[in-house]
Amino acid sequence: MTYSVSQLLTQDIKLQPIEIKGWVRTFRANRFIALNDGSTINNIQCVVDFESTDEAILKRITTGAAVHIKGDLVESQGKGQKVEIQVSSIDILGDSHPEDYPIQPKKHSFEFLRENAHLRTRTSTFSAVMRLRSSLSFAIHKYFNDNGFYYMHTPIITGSDAEGAGEMFRVSTLDTKNPPLTDDGNVDYKKDFFGKETNLTVSGQLEAETYAMALGKVYTFGPTFRAENSNTSRHLAEFWMIEPEVAFMDLAGNMDLAEDFMKSVLSYVLEHNCEDLEFLENRLLDEEKTKPQAERSEMSLIEKIKFVVDNNFKRVSYTEAIDILKNSKPNKKKKFNYIIEEWGADLQSEHERFLVEKHFKCPVILFDYPANIKAFYMRLNEDGKTVRAMDILFPGIGEMVGGSQREERLDVLKEKMKALDIDEEELWWYLDLRKYGTAVHSGFGLGFERLVMFATGMGNIRDVIPYPRTPQNAEF
Repeated sequence: MTYSVSQLLTQDIKLQPIEIKGWVRTFRANRFIALNDGSTINNIQCVVDFESTDEAILKRITTGAAVHIKGDLVESQGKGQKVEIQVSSIDILGDSHPEDYPIQPKKHSFEFLRENAHLRTRTSTFSAVMRLRSSLSFAIHKYFNDNGFYYMHTPIITGSDAEGAGEMFRVSTLDTKNPPLTDDGNVDYKKDFFGKETNLTVSGQLEAETYAMALGKVYTFGPTFRAENSNTSRHLAEFWMIEPEVAFMDLAGNMDLAEDFMKSVLSYVLEHNCEDLEFLENRLLDEEKTKPQAERSEMSLIEKIKFVVDNNFKRVSYTEAIDILKNSKPNKKKKFNYIIEEWGADLQSEHERFLVEKHFKCPVILFDYPANIKAFYMRLNEDGKTVRAMDILFPGIGEMVGGSQREERLDVLKEKMKALDIDEEELWWYLDLRKYGTAVHSGFGLGFERLVMFATGMGNIRDVIPYPRTPQNAEF
């Protein structure tokens, strides 16, 4: 019977003849194969009787080679694992030439591995990251399914800019060298494929709202795109977003939902991905040793995840947070890169992390932000200055979730759109929601890669997505 490495190492399988297929991690002393098939961070040792094995076969057992092994599962003679395989036969399914194979059993830089992204998942670090990514994805769908949400697929091609950011990728079939022009010399998009100017979406939120106002509770989980010319460790041009929307739910309910959701999905990986988390935690601890003491994290990876799961999230108004920050030592001593001087400032990651890690020492939900630094669709408070927005702040990363109660009043929404020069005709369908059976509703957005970064401890967002898309980079 054919087994996976994970089954052989974790299940109580009788010591018996077995078969296994995988890739050679190392082959030493012409005798010991460390075999991995991607099912676990751990390798299984396969012991070859080199004296009775064809020398031509032995020469082909190289790092990266795909092999099919038959043998007996026996108790291990060495340390580290309970069982090993005494090989009776080995077939080389795919050779890996040692002179050319990039992923040798040694330490590689992440930059080098990004250049070989098609092979980097053969390493322990990236296999652990991608198994965690898969588990988090499953946990997200499970949470929403268990809580009565309907999964919807929002358009990838759109004629609207949900965020008002304007940094979108254009979708067009027009001849780039000789596009049709209008009488005034502009590109005539009426002659384009869709008959109008269209882009790749930055968010599925607006469309999700339309479904929430019919199905009650919905969520999206799909690719989104932003043409922001940024090369920081936090930005991708293509990324995945989770966006739930719920009818008849106010801001307080939205905060409850987001907190419960975050705790649930992180609890799932604590329970189901122990070995991968322990490996990534040890990797991070080794990395921390190379940093100055002041730059080292106060918590290990697993402690950081448990910090979120085990603590109640502190709810603090933006106004209260500004007062705390203005009077904080780093602000008074000008240690912040961005000094907080007055109400209305857009908070930076350093401010958010100070509130979580130093002041409250628990995850924080900030709410009631100034209207002029938030999106048009957020519900205006009675003070006329703030909106019912909320951001969830995590240790080590700052903002993790952003959401709001949506503006359900037609007259107020139209006034906000007019002030921001947003064309009513373009969002006529969005305004219709406020004409026909409008009601309080709320939702939030979570950048999936940011969550994967938090759960894996990886420092660069390019290392938590299979093939990163960034400025000047669309390889693979």
